[in-house]
Amino acid sequence: MSGSVNKVILIGNLGADPEIRRTQDGRPIANLRIATSETWRDKSSGERKEKTEWHRVVVFNEGLCRVIEQYVKKGSKVYIEGALQTRKWQDQSGQERYSTEVVLQGFNSTLTLLDGRGQGGGESYDDRSSSSDFGRSGGFESGAAGSAGRSGGGGSGNRFADSIDDDIPF
Repeated sequence: MSGSVNKVILIGNLGADPEIRRTQDGRPIANLRIATSETWRDKSSGERKEKTEWHRVVVFNEGLCRVIEQYVKKGSKVYIEGALQTRKWQDQSGQERYSTEVVLQGFNSTLTLLDGRGQGGGESYDDRSSSSDFGRSGGFESGAAGSAGRSGGGGSGNRFADSIDDDIPF
């Protein structure tokens, strides 16, 4: 096989407020705990069952960290795209430990707030666009603009689309 893919897509709710830390040079790092759940009916009893899986998410992207810091809180419903990484570390007693995390870093990371800020919902930050007010590259989308495609500016979302007259003569 000539290539491979490492992509994780999650839709879930935050189980706690995001933890924002800073590196020695001042760059933010956000840690999130996201819960995803599945439900089913037990065939033998007919009883409804639910299983919740918890995911550790680490965000190294400055623009995404700013969005998380301002708008994401415990209970927020989010859509994320990132990559799976396992890291090795030592605990306080010197034991080697391993942690598998979803990492949002670089150009292949996306965060969409599915419950929005107030009404209407659907704020999206995508680090694949070419220009932005958030970090080095990326875009911030809102509402209908997020479903229509990727936009490159910061914060405004679909102001241009709101001003277009829908009476097209063809």
